[in-house]
Amino acid sequence: MNSSTRRSFLGTAVGIAAAAGTAGGTAEAVGPRRRIPPSGIGMHLYTMRTPLAKDFGGTLARLAEMGYATVGVSGRHGNSAADIRRMLDGARLRAVLEHVAYTTVSGSGLPQAVDDVVTLGGKWIVVPSLPGAMHSPAGFREAARQFNKAGLAAREKGLKVLFHNHGSDHVVSGGENLYDILLTETDPELVGFELDVYWAARGGADPARLFVEHPRRFPALHVKDMAPNGDFADVGSGVLDFPAMFDVARRGGVKQWLVEHDAPADPFATALNSYGYLSRLRY
Repeated sequence: MNSSTRRSFLGTAVGIAAAAGTAGGTAEAVGPRRRIPPSGIGMHLYTMRTPLAKDFGGTLARLAEMGYATVGVSGRHGNSAADIRRMLDGARLRAVLEHVAYTTVSGSGLPQAVDDVVTLGGKWIVVPSLPGAMHSPAGFREAARQFNKAGLAAREKGLKVLFHNHGSDHVVSGGENLYDILLTETDPELVGFELDVYWAARGGADPARLFVEHPRRFPALHVKDMAPNGDFADVGSGVLDFPAMFDVARRGGVKQWLVEHDAPADPFATALNSYGYLSRLRY
């Protein structure tokens, strides 16, 4: 993201937040009084993949000691869903979702994937990305159809299907914004979105505006920060305006704020820094 785009994104986010306001007036009028509930601060485990591969249970225990309440599962490192659930219970952590490949969700593997998320104790089965060949209006319409179908099956077990975005999902192709196709052609009762705010910003989308224009569609976030040069950063150390985004997150239906860093130099330091920022944040 260049400096002009970043300024535009931040300015729009602030404007949307101020326009939306709160029941007691605008955010500026009431002051920064809200906070993320402790039960909503989680870690997306892709961030911790290196230590998890060496000591899954020990890594979970350290996250719990830092204060994390929940996790999003992304890679099992040879463990079964039942194994991970036992380790989560031992650490007093709760899994809220698992990332599952599109080919599984749209194919014969869906029933087992749904059962595994139930075993983990999660609420959402999340498609992390679409195959590159589907990045066209026709491909996204097919994905929307498959998500609705999978969402119907998942609902029978008390789950919901979510889609996780990357920057390329927000491009305009054939005159249509691809992400908008999913927003408009999926059933809100069956399909939601795990919004990665970093990738949304990189793709030119405004998370705050999405929350306002598509209420209750975003139960989970990937809270990922952007360094001034566009790289990944620990949450709170970069340029993204999280207070402006979160001011209207409730309208978007956000219940989980999951920390993520795609390439942390020290995963535990990133986890600690990011938790500290989110736990202290007032907006």
